[in-house]
Amino acid sequence: MTTEFVKKILLESGAILKSGFGKDTAYTNKHDQSNIVTESDFKSEETIRKLIANTYPTQNILGEEHGFEDKKSDYTWIIDPLDGTSNYAAQIPWFGVLIALVKAGKPMLSGAFLPMSNDLYLAETGKGSFKNGKLLSVTNETELKNLLCCYSLDFSLDIRKTEREVQIIKGLVQSCRNLRSTNSLMDFCLVADGSIGAALNQTMKIWDIAAPQLILEEAGAKVTDTDGERIVYNPSASSLTENYTAIAANSVVHQKVLQIIQKSSKTNS
Repeated sequence: MTTEFVKKILLESGAILKSGFGKDTAYTNKHDQSNIVTESDFKSEETIRKLIANTYPTQNILGEEHGFEDKKSDYTWIIDPLDGTSNYAAQIPWFGVLIALVKAGKPMLSGAFLPMSNDLYLAETGKGSFKNGKLLSVTNETELKNLLCCYSLDFSLDIRKTEREVQIIKGLVQSCRNLRSTNSLMDFCLVADGSIGAALNQTMKIWDIAAPQLILEEAGAKVTDTDGERIVYNPSASSLTENYTAIAANSVVHQKVLQIIQKSSKTNS
């Protein structure tokens, strides 16, 4: 199990997405108005699953479109064949592929690929994070007022959840230089390479965060849920519907963002 294998998967699946970009605009709603799927999602995941199954036939695979394949292994590949499907269907080039290999609740190998910019991110526990072969590091800046931050906000049937998030956004806007969002893997990748100071998302599935977490941590970021607790993964059929939240930033900025969340929660209670 090497980053070279992850790279091979990412490049092959990314080529599928790139070839369909601007053509594969038809989509189907899965659960609600913000959760859609295209034909490219399925094609990409089928390619990834075949590559993994042919190379590591005894290992589990968990993917967004085809669920959990349990081989009773200690290792689970977690894949998002097209992160940023809404962007993709709208012909906005903010999308990519995410892959992580998880053991004992922690990602040990991961990668992200942005096919339209040809940016490849790879990480392995204890060996650093790399973008196109260059070692990554999060920003050393600790003043929020000097940083751009990302906050992804999704549709929710729970209006109180949306109202709580709006309060957090208000606090962030008043504290950082400006707020941005691609609502995709790009937000976390930009934190890993030091362009963005912090990224937050409160509406994710296991395949959205498992790969970015390792890339971020190996680049020096602190990554927790929005309660400040470490994110632990338990890949299973039930984890397919579990919601994940995340804050990613250097340790100083992370603490400042966490305080904004806590203050916003009190204001909205």
